[in-house]
Amino acid sequence: MSNKHTIIEELEEALSNRAIGYRADALRRITDLFLGSAADYGEDEVALFDDVMVRLIGEMETTVRAAMARRLAAIPNAPQNLIRKLAQDEAIDVAGPVLTESQRLADDILLQTAATASQEHLLAISKRATVSEAVSDVLVERGDRAVALSTVANAGVRFSERGHGMLVERSKDDDLMAVGVFVRQDIPRQHLLRLFDVASENVRRTLQSVDGPSAKLLREMLSDVSERVQASVRRLSGDYTEARRAVEGLRRFGALDEAKVREFAATGRFDETTVALSVMADLPVEACERAMVQPRPELVILLAKAVGLSWNTTKAILRLRAGGTADDPGSDQLAAFTKLRPETARKAVQFLRLRGRVATTRT
Repeated sequence: MSNKHTIIEELEEALSNRAIGYRADALRRITDLFLGSAADYGEDEVALFDDVMVRLIGEMETTVRAAMARRLAAIPNAPQNLIRKLAQDEAIDVAGPVLTESQRLADDILLQTAATASQEHLLAISKRATVSEAVSDVLVERGDRAVALSTVANAGVRFSERGHGMLVERSKDDDLMAVGVFVRQDIPRQHLLRLFDVASENVRRTLQSVDGPSAKLLREMLSDVSERVQASVRRLSGDYTEARRAVEGLRRFGALDEAKVREFAATGRFDETTVALSVMADLPVEACERAMVQPRPELVILLAKAVGLSWNTTKAILRLRAGGTADDPGSDQLAAFTKLRPETARKAVQFLRLRGRVATTRT
């Protein structure tokens, strides 16, 4: 390496000099040396810079560390240990640029920082070009309102099933959050349905005023939040169409059974699970969708008991409807399932069936 001896000489001279100002100047010179040819260095050469910079930066004041962070944040092959050290700095002026921009930060550091650092650090992470599901889960769960809003507004963020569920929960009484969730292109259909089911009147009024390509659909939804919401979303959902086709195919071939429903629920396939319940209970799909998105689980338990599903299958459906935000169904839900008589459940479902047919006749 042509600059190897230069770096070593700088390091030796800097470490032998106790003056912090001299060391800071040496650090700036070495940083200049790295940035001058960063794209040409291999990993071994970058590692040498890394070792030198980490040894020098420890005693530097915040302004020096912050300046280095700003200079290195956008460099694709920046010294990795140094970048990790800067990202974990307690001073947001130091950590912020790196947490937002650096490609050298793996999820382990981002997760550790998101779980322990300040809200300002979380806000910086929420602005990254891409954010994984694991990291966004922590941001939504631990972050304050500013962090959550920034996260949901970032198109580069990917959300897990659990993350979507937490966003909907945080949107109940927060109009800006609800709008942010609604306009995302990746929100699963069941969470959109749940959003309208749990949203407060104030949130619904705000959503009704949203402009953009979704506004017409939204106003149609809000004109009848119970049934037209579901019908509108289903019409726009290719996933629902495929799910309906798949379940109908299973029914025609006599292969739609409890094992298949349990498989659907256990693998997070909301549409297939809901359509299967609709077919097995001979109910309109919107009735089963409402059961799946309502805050309380009683209607799901009723449907499961009416069509003869076991507790294990019912438990899988209850976990699915919780959107990953709740623990496994507890003793109260098991007790409700156990106490409910199949005949009672079937009579209740028959009432729902008749009510659905009356509603269809009126429309």
